[in-house]
Amino acid sequence: MVDFTDRVAVVTGAGGGLGRQHALLLAERGATVVVNDLGGSVDGTGQASEAADGVVGEILAKGGVAVAEYSSVATPEGGAAVVQKALDEFGRIDVVINNAGILRDKAFHNMTTDQVNAVLDVHLRGAFHVTGAAWPHLREQGYGRVVMTSSASGVIGNFGQTNYGAAKMGIVGLVNVLELEGAKYNIKVNAIAPIAVTRMTEELLGAFGITADQFGPELVSPAVAYLASEDCEVSGEVWSVGGGSVSRFFIGLTDGLFKHPLKDGELTIEDVAAGVETIRSEAGYLVPESNQDEFKKLGAKFHG
Repeated sequence: MVDFTDRVAVVTGAGGGLGRQHALLLAERGATVVVNDLGGSVDGTGQASEAADGVVGEILAKGGVAVAEYSSVATPEGGAAVVQKALDEFGRIDVVINNAGILRDKAFHNMTTDQVNAVLDVHLRGAFHVTGAAWPHLREQGYGRVVMTSSASGVIGNFGQTNYGAAKMGIVGLVNVLELEGAKYNIKVNAIAPIAVTRMTEELLGAFGITADQFGPELVSPAVAYLASEDCEVSGEVWSVGGGSVSRFFIGLTDGLFKHPLKDGELTIEDVAAGVETIRSEAGYLVPESNQDEFKKLGAKFHG
């Protein structure tokens, strides 16, 4: 049975939705939880303590241990404060779940710089701020689990969400690097891309006979809790989670077109134009774990 006894977890944006469910499940399994939530609206404006306090109350009522924290993760100071709350109250930190997020949706031609920065600040920079503050402590104790929240809007794309999609794909890059840097210290870093029903997807899902009540947050949190647990041995992965489904997104590198620059002459524009089908063919692809794997692929090409 997956257990979090004696583990201290920080969950950002935990005053409602997915974050609330993550916090409740971890506490149910024995974790001590710092429930962070600014208490603002969906677009990030405003501030209130009721959301975080309410979730803490739920955990305490069930015999769990939790404290509330109200900082915005959009600033380095806010991210540090979230982690410091765990250290001050409980003396350690073992799990970081970066869940806080806002939306400022707009078609790209209408999007303002402020709308871009606001979303990047919370999603991408927020993940940097909180994880960065926790990282030295995770390294020192030789243990840590970090779960980021990405999105199919970044991995695949979604109309009207260039700011959000860019932030969420940036998180994938953060996961990829932290996987490598954390490996020596038993720090596992992964991400989820939760599937949720929105106004934009409800009609599409309805065409497949899927309804909103089949995509509750309680169907996402078990995968998050596994990735946050000591049982988790995978790192650097992005899992699509929702509606009872858990799948892995991955980057695939095709075998592609190769023209040896010393033996066959330099690559030309015409070579590329003629080789588009070969470049895009999915036959014989590999799943690289780091940029070194790309060099290994090229080395094999050069040396036959």
